[in-house]
Amino acid sequence: MKATIETFYEAFKNLDAEAMVNCYHDAVVFEDPAFGVLKGESAKGMWRMLCASQKNKNFKVVVSNIEAHKTLGSAHWEAFYTFSKTGRKVHNKVEAQFQFKDGLIIKHSDNFNLHHWAKQALGFKGFLLGGTSYFSSKLKVQTNKMLNNYLNEKKAI
Repeated sequence: MKATIETFYEAFKNLDAEAMVNCYHDAVVFEDPAFGVLKGESAKGMWRMLCASQKNKNFKVVVSNIEAHKTLGSAHWEAFYTFSKTGRKVHNKVEAQFQFKDGLIIKHSDNFNLHHWAKQALGFKGFLLGGTSYFSSKLKVQTNKMLNNYLNEKKAI
């Protein structure tokens, strides 16, 4: 299962969303502080949207401490990018947990400090509001709206 995690992050480094989602089980459940819980095609679509948004930009992923056993795995990863809405540089540190089924990722949880991310991405506004439940719920509404719009555009093509 370690090879599955390595393949997933190598694809992420290359912004190859299709290779990433090929590591996911069709019934995958993804969760993080920015999107909340996403299932199946929504989880896969999120990676497609994120990879597409970072093409030809200064995006970098560094992965370390990959561990895996028969049904569980983990990794530490860091993303370096420019937040498009503000032009501010972000260095996000993420702890990932995985569960596997049929040789694929069935559950993927990314955990990071949302307040720290908000301070970097949004500046003073993120410093003031980034640690609040109001900010967290508002962000999830915005990210899921973006994701739904992206998925609807892809269906229309």
